[in-house]
Amino acid sequence: MSLHIGAQKGEISEKILLPGDPLRAKWVAENYLDGAKQYNSIRNMFGYTGTYRGERISVQGTGMGLPSLSIYVTELFNEHGVESAIRIGTCGAIQEKTKVGDLILAMTASTDSNINRRFTNGLDFAPHADFGLLQAAHEASKKFDRVHVGGVSSMDYFYDETDANEKLIKHGVLALEMEASQLYSIAARKGKKALAVLTVSDHVITHEAMDADARERTLNDMVEVALAALSAN
Repeated sequence: MSLHIGAQKGEISEKILLPGDPLRAKWVAENYLDGAKQYNSIRNMFGYTGTYRGERISVQGTGMGLPSLSIYVTELFNEHGVESAIRIGTCGAIQEKTKVGDLILAMTASTDSNINRRFTNGLDFAPHADFGLLQAAHEASKKFDRVHVGGVSSMDYFYDETDANEKLIKHGVLALEMEASQLYSIAARKGKKALAVLTVSDHVITHEAMDADARERTLNDMVEVALAALSAN
């Protein structure tokens, strides 16, 4: 047991999915994991462990934003024996080629947060995915029509009123989200494996958004790719 995760020793798998929304964790457990048992409900940040095609897998909600995710990921790595973690979540596209409903495999994750600089004495660390997880996810995603591999940016502000998007577009960033950068950074410091598999739920520039049916269908794709990548590593 750790401060924010009520699991006992051995209740969490070495391989874990990390949705921001705790209800998405519950949905994954109910729809993808056989024999899933809940190990955490502290602050209603649900966590479950079950099996997927015979392999033991956990799923844990992390909340919104870099600080919230950092709490759960640090405890999972330090105190619960997690070795491989894949964030599954939604993102807002900012490039013309990234459409609503597409999947993004985040090779890198930039940020406007100063969290990393606290750990590097002001240096700019470039947070990146584990290559093995990325390669496995890319292989698993080949059956889907629209998949992109590239950089995303984890932003502190959801309702950003600055010109940051314009600068990120010029640098080829595919989409905006709020957690992947810190997942990658913590994993790097702890010697763990990390990846973010994201669904484009809306487009920041065109203001298109996914309807309820499309959201359910494409979230299934994201989860299947992430589970396949975990199983292969």
